[in-house]
Amino acid sequence: MNKKITNLKIENLKEFKGHPFKVVDDWDMVALTESIRKSGVINPVVVRPIEGTENYEIISGHRRIFAAKKLGLSEVPALIYSMDKDTAIVAVVDSNFNRENILPSEKAFAYKMRNEALKRQNKDSVQVGLGDQIAMVRASESASQIKRYVRLTKLNKQLLDMVDEGKIAFTPAVELSFLNDIEQNDLLEVMEVVGATPNLSQAMRLKEISQKEGLTPESISEILSELKANQRERLHIQTEKIRKFFPKSYTLQQMEDEIIKLCEKNYRNKQKDAR
Repeated sequence: MNKKITNLKIENLKEFKGHPFKVVDDWDMVALTESIRKSGVINPVVVRPIEGTENYEIISGHRRIFAAKKLGLSEVPALIYSMDKDTAIVAVVDSNFNRENILPSEKAFAYKMRNEALKRQNKDSVQVGLGDQIAMVRASESASQIKRYVRLTKLNKQLLDMVDEGKIAFTPAVELSFLNDIEQNDLLEVMEVVGATPNLSQAMRLKEISQKEGLTPESISEILSELKANQRERLHIQTEKIRKFFPKSYTLQQMEDEIIKLCEKNYRNKQKDAR
């Protein structure tokens, strides 16, 4: 039996508490907003009732609701499910894994939330049955890879932001997550001074020293000041010169990706004209 679709007032739909996925007003959101402007919200959002109120907690559809608000819509189609908190957490996480371009920090906290919820439920499956109304996505990463993502939640916000922005690679970031809070703060200060971020080899050495004798700003500086074997000539562009051409929410990595795409497109066009 198909679940009945109900139109709900947007003002009664509340963000899921602790929702690990960011709703960003980027180019994808622009495309989604334009699609909703033309055709409406085709796929209903998924919500659960908040006991004792007329409100509902959003399980799936935070981005659609954000776009609908931008367009001034007052209602969206919804599927209503009654479920406990832990079932809802797993549903929120799994229903968002079909998105593209999920940030490392989003995966990190999503896996952590889901793992904790499943432990409370005494389950080891990532599949939660809500019928055919929600496309639940089984995690593609191995158990060891999921464990590495969860390690990222041990990084302080500044370091984790650098992972999201592509300034620190994923694997070195996992090693840096073993540094204590003071060492992580010292690392940030040293990185700013020397103008470098640790590669995998350096991150592993930082972790080893941290666990054996503890890191000092001096030992961190000594390691980061070494010339990396894979250092290459880089093009530096001041962010303020190009920031106006991108959405305010764009990270440095997203800006770089867009610039490369434009360069590739321009190159292909020149190749066609030369034929």
